[in-house]
Amino acid sequence: MSHYLLLIIAAILLSGCTKGKPAPTANNAGNGTVQVPAFSGDSAFAAVARQLEFGPRVPGTQAQEDCARWLQQELTRYGAVVTEQRSTVTAYDGRTYPCINIMGSYNPEASHRILLMAHWDSRPMADEDPDPARRNEPVMAANDGASGVGVLLEIARQASLRKPRAGIDIFFTDVEDNGAPSSWTGPHNEEAWGLGTQQWCREARRKGYKATYGILLDMVGSGDATFYREYYSDYYASDVVNHVWKTAARLGYRNLFIDRKGGGITDDHVFVNRMTDIPTIDIIDTGMDGEGTFYPYWHTTDDTLDKISTETLRKVGDVLMHLIY
Repeated sequence: MSHYLLLIIAAILLSGCTKGKPAPTANNAGNGTVQVPAFSGDSAFAAVARQLEFGPRVPGTQAQEDCARWLQQELTRYGAVVTEQRSTVTAYDGRTYPCINIMGSYNPEASHRILLMAHWDSRPMADEDPDPARRNEPVMAANDGASGVGVLLEIARQASLRKPRAGIDIFFTDVEDNGAPSSWTGPHNEEAWGLGTQQWCREARRKGYKATYGILLDMVGSGDATFYREYYSDYYASDVVNHVWKTAARLGYRNLFIDRKGGGITDDHVFVNRMTDIPTIDIIDTGMDGEGTFYPYWHTTDDTLDKISTETLRKVGDVLMHLIY
């Protein structure tokens, strides 16, 4: 997960909280009752665990190649039209890394499309680790990357069982998390983050790719997660934020999707909005204590599988399933 750029002090829009409840099996869509497939948090959790079995998915390692192959195999198994974009990107320190972006598409002919995104790479260094001796170790990235991918793989599995009417593009973006650590004495540029997404945006713009809207998932698996309205999401795509947060409230997830303004995050969605004009939001776990905090194990060696909650994965996936179906 990318660099925390600024904190916008929240103006309280909605303060009530309700306990989460099981997702309904039907959604009144105006033309009768639409059955919404049940999202499996257990299946999403298993997909998170499988990614971690490869080890840290750091660009330029064998784990990157092995996990990329597995992601493509899974999307193919679930009936998606799979495309791969390989390139070489340059990091903040001038070093180059291989980048493997992966897209799985459903209903490629549909004009109404939803772009669903998550980064699948691991940060090469645990620069926020409380133990200075471990700050050069790679991050396992259970929540910061793998959780969003796990949710999207379960959505792909559900799409293989019941084809959605909308076009769905599941985008696993690479080399998101190679930005400069706080100890870096050189320039700190936001373009050092989201390198894979920037590469994809250039190609998408050249090819004329369009989607009605996009949703980025980042750090969506913690048991005590809270998703506030991220600043850039509201700035570029407030209608999409409203749609998602209202859907979550209707499902009983107000204590997870909190309808208050949050901080601004330099994340993949920023580049999609700026480079493709696709209104795209970020569902991301951030704190609201005034310090601009993230999930407490962000960019540390403790971002491990034991921090992942099947219930949080299920609720996030349930919201997306109701949006899709």
